[in-house]
Amino acid sequence: MSITEKILKLLITPTTRYKGIPVNCFGLPLFSAYNKQSVRNSFSKLQSKNFITRDGSYFSITKDGKNYLKRKESYLQTFESPFGKKVDKNLLVLFDVIENRKIEREWLRRHLRKFGYNMIQKSVWVGPSPLPKEFISYVKKIKLDDSIKTFKLAKGYTHSKR
Repeated sequence: MSITEKILKLLITPTTRYKGIPVNCFGLPLFSAYNKQSVRNSFSKLQSKNFITRDGSYFSITKDGKNYLKRKESYLQTFESPFGKKVDKNLLVLFDVIENRKIEREWLRRHLRKFGYNMIQKSVWVGPSPLPKEFISYVKKIKLDDSIKTFKLAKGYTHSKR
């Protein structure tokens, strides 16, 4: 989960707050794992997008912020792997998903891994075929199909360790 989504989720969920910032039971900010400047930048970015508002020293989530979260939560489906452990890896998947669709790119990588694919390079994967029909139709639905190419290999891929 990105820091932006974490901020919005924390602002929508009732929790203990100190000056509008969510804190744990000790009063320590829940963003302590992040660089302070990253948190400041994220809050500033959320304000400029009208996802949060600041009233004095308190932050609250706006209707736009709630809608953004709702879209993100329902946006990317999860699929189970239809493949067994010992299957031929005979499909090459190449993709080039643009930078501002980073969430979708990570979602795609996570599912390729889940389907038993091996990463050759960050955007080149090899694994079993065919990809599940539901997965392919969902990729079309979220408009990633133009960013992905698949090639059937003449013979199965075997990873060789040098």
